[in-house]
Amino acid sequence: MTALPEPEELNAYPVTIGNILEQLPPPAKAWVESLSWQHRRYVLSLCHLMCAAPAEVQAEFLDEYTADGLVSKKLEDQETKQRVQQYLKEFHLETDLSEAGLRGYIRQFYIHSAQDMRRQPDLYLQSALKLVFNTEERNNVFHYILGFELLKMMFSMSWYQHEKLYRLQRNQEEFINCYIKPIQHTHRINGIIVPKDEAMFFAKRDYFVQRPKISFSKLITLVMATFTTEITSQLGFTLSRHPNSFCFDYVYIFQDDSDFQTDSEVLFSPPWQ
Repeated sequence: MTALPEPEELNAYPVTIGNILEQLPPPAKAWVESLSWQHRRYVLSLCHLMCAAPAEVQAEFLDEYTADGLVSKKLEDQETKQRVQQYLKEFHLETDLSEAGLRGYIRQFYIHSAQDMRRQPDLYLQSALKLVFNTEERNNVFHYILGFELLKMMFSMSWYQHEKLYRLQRNQEEFINCYIKPIQHTHRINGIIVPKDEAMFFAKRDYFVQRPKISFSKLITLVMATFTTEITSQLGFTLSRHPNSFCFDYVYIFQDDSDFQTDSEVLFSPPWQ
């Protein structure tokens, strides 16, 4: 059987009954039309099984079927890889961008997309197909990794460190609404940070400087449940293209929280509460 040429773009949305094949890239369309009846039956069987399978099973299949090729493509993109590695180093984040590390992240992307499906039914398969077929989408794998690592870091911060981080941002309100509020909401409902005496304006709130205690596996689960792949990738993409879009000072944010009292003798309620 002739191998299916890899199309550089997949513009198959929206698809109607009358023009499904017309939506394929020309090399793919030519390959499909050249198949014998027996081989067409194989393609139809695969389509049926994919459509009938739960999203998580689709994710597992796509991981096994495509990961090796995607990893080899990503390893060729040295410029983006080096740029992302530099950002991760500036944030003091140790992330494995080797072949094994990339394969793990590609699998995670599929699983993350499968979870998004519950909120946006048309997102999962579309995201997976774009990742396989579209060069630009493949380039965004590194952006997804960078965004996800930043979200993991913020999830592990105390609320006081959140306050210091948001103070550094140029658009503070947008930053609070997009990242801080969702993270702190997840902290609350999962019992990770439990606020006390919120109604007492002058109360000393120990919870505000409490560092979240989250296992590695739970941290991954919480980030994926709180933020979509789109938001995650966009965070990494924005930082990669506009370095000043995410202002960061490691020493200021993570210095000893003994400055909590001197920084503000009376703790004012943060603007996101």
